[in-house]
Amino acid sequence: MPDPMGGLSYGWPFIIGAVLGYLIGSIPFGIIISKIFSLPNPRNIGSKNIGATNVLRSGNKIAALLTLVLDGLKGALPVIIAWNLGMDMAFYVGAAAVLGHIFPIWLKFQGGKGVATSIGVILALCWPVGIIICGIWSLVAILSRYSSLAAIIALASSPFIAWALATPPPAIWLSVFVSIIVITRHSANIYRLCTGNEAQIKIFKQKTDV
Repeated sequence: MPDPMGGLSYGWPFIIGAVLGYLIGSIPFGIIISKIFSLPNPRNIGSKNIGATNVLRSGNKIAALLTLVLDGLKGALPVIIAWNLGMDMAFYVGAAAVLGHIFPIWLKFQGGKGVATSIGVILALCWPVGIIICGIWSLVAILSRYSSLAAIIALASSPFIAWALATPPPAIWLSVFVSIIVITRHSANIYRLCTGNEAQIKIFKQKTDV
């Protein structure tokens, strides 16, 4: 993989691509969708992050679904566009988009945990890997009812899946990058999972009322 700083004339396209990817990734769709639907600011409820799972805690499944789709698209679309300049460019743009979601400049660098955006990036860079980790997320989420556990297992498995499918090195390294940063962002969730205090996904909770 080339070093974008290896030469000024050679590095500028990568720098510009990464900046644009970051800015697109920084769009806080969770907050925008919540305002459109007149819902509470997701930063003031639940886990206080801007992702779809936290928007779901407002009780509006449509708003949560829109947030999920848009957060995924803001990772996928920049990578698809960057593909025209090669997989190396797509790698830097995709990594920047994930960082943009997690550390958005518009929200004083306090964003989400990067799950949907990371999956969108992986789907665009190597769709077979993305499809498999979506399946893993869905299976774990349904069986455990924990969104955080599903995200951790799905993203942690992505580098191994990418390697097993003999995907190009940039895709493997991007999978390693997003898995590390997403798992790190879930450190509090990991603690709550270990102590039995993690909140389940609302749509998967069983009704206990008679």
